[in-house]
Amino acid sequence: MAAKPAILTVDDDAPVLRAVERDLRSRYGDEYRVIGAGSGAEALEVARELTRRGDSIALWIVDQRMPTMTGTELLAEALPLQPDAKRVLLTAYADTDVAIRAINEIRLDQYLLKPWDPPEERLYPVVDDLLADWLANFRPPFEGLRLLSGRWAPRGHEIRDFLTRNQVPYAWLDPETDGEGRRLAESLDGPVDPSQPAVLLPDGAILRDPTNRDIADAVGLSTHATLPFYDLLIVGAGPAGLAAAVYGASEGLKTLLVEREAPGGQAGTTSRIENYLGFPSGLSGSDLARRALAQARRLGAEILSSQEVATVRRQDPYRIVVLDDGSEVSCQAVVVATGVSYRQLDVPGATRLAGAGVYYGAATTEAILYRDAEVAVIGAGNSAGQAAVHLSRFARRVHLVIRGDDLHAGMSAYLVDQIAELENVELHRRTEASKLEGDGHLEAATFTTPDGPLELAVSALFIFIGQQPRTGWLEGLVARDERGYVLTGPFVDAEAGWNLDRMPFLLESSLPGLFAAGDVRHDSVKRIASAVGEGAMAVALVHQYLAQL
Repeated sequence: MAAKPAILTVDDDAPVLRAVERDLRSRYGDEYRVIGAGSGAEALEVARELTRRGDSIALWIVDQRMPTMTGTELLAEALPLQPDAKRVLLTAYADTDVAIRAINEIRLDQYLLKPWDPPEERLYPVVDDLLADWLANFRPPFEGLRLLSGRWAPRGHEIRDFLTRNQVPYAWLDPETDGEGRRLAESLDGPVDPSQPAVLLPDGAILRDPTNRDIADAVGLSTHATLPFYDLLIVGAGPAGLAAAVYGASEGLKTLLVEREAPGGQAGTTSRIENYLGFPSGLSGSDLARRALAQARRLGAEILSSQEVATVRRQDPYRIVVLDDGSEVSCQAVVVATGVSYRQLDVPGATRLAGAGVYYGAATTEAILYRDAEVAVIGAGNSAGQAAVHLSRFARRVHLVIRGDDLHAGMSAYLVDQIAELENVELHRRTEASKLEGDGHLEAATFTTPDGPLELAVSALFIFIGQQPRTGWLEGLVARDERGYVLTGPFVDAEAGWNLDRMPFLLESSLPGLFAAGDVRHDSVKRIASAVGEGAMAVALVHQYLAQL
């Protein structure tokens, strides 16, 4: 539950402070927290802590005559932290001029002469009016995780993408452009570098420039296996991996799913899937991932987040999976479903501006930031087409850049038809990027076209070019083709390292007991539905493999 708004009263005279607290609690204690502080420094620390936690201060009641820091000095310094809080100064008769100046200088709301007895006549009516005014404009603060990061910080983009795809509620505050972000930055100890994100947890704890695993641990995602041994370990939580987890767990196998980024894989970043069986109105990739993840968990699969598999060691009849933190998990069979990643754009400026206007995928995460802006999408596959359609709802103009002559070669017909009907999507055929420019973030992109160079003043570039399998960690462990895809079934022979009397199962790699499913596999179809089918099929083959042990 959200903490009650605070009434903060400050006085260096302890008996007076206790008297004020007593009177305020007797009247307002049910709806407000009454907090007392014996000095200006103590009060400022309390205010900073409340701000860090995302809690609200409704009212200050501060004594003017305090050593070291007067009441007006305290209120002036506290103003940036909680600018909407009402401010009352307790004064002596001789301080009236000071209080009147404070009304003009620090927007003091009221001043009260000591003593305020009886409070029913001299304190409560004033406080009642001020709290009523404050409540009329009060908007309850966001209670969850808050990300403090500059818009163009590459690591900030990575954290936003991680939180969004893992469906962790958060509020993003920019300390450079957002008023609340500036106030939050001022509440922290030490300066805030907008390029070095800080994550503030609901309990007030601060993670400065955290790794994804730091965040996963903090928000309660599981990052460590609970058992030393599993029947089935799945690497990668894309459609194939999630399907394998659902079928493995539902069929009684102790199943562990390890994902280094977020559930859904590339499919999880897709804004709209309209040709997936059983969803006539379509669904987003994140919805599909959320449903599948909930289903796998309900059936008993264990999910590890922000963990990456470093290697697999053969120790017959077991397979030892070594994670990148050095921990090891043993299992009887492994399903590799690590999918593919987009190739990096190899042009001047691309590396320097990655995460600062240049994005690989991530259209669903960043699209809303480019409302009424001009953006570009590079790629001719379904992911690029879905990104262009999604971005068209926000951006003023979307440039879709392809190397070929038309979209039909690699894009589904329904997407081609949708794009053709969008007035703010402009298709550039036989066009390639040649240079990206910008000071701190992308400001312009130059392309080569049949008619010569084309320069576009785009704020963002979303890249969906080529695919490369995430199989570097399998180097020397299993046979792969020249592009790095895992060879399975009929593509595995003695030359590939197979030395058992039986033939490998259809999705089995050259390492017995290690199966591959989905886009990572050689000669796969590269469709979400086929990946799901292969994930289910892999579990059936795992059962056959286990039956022979």
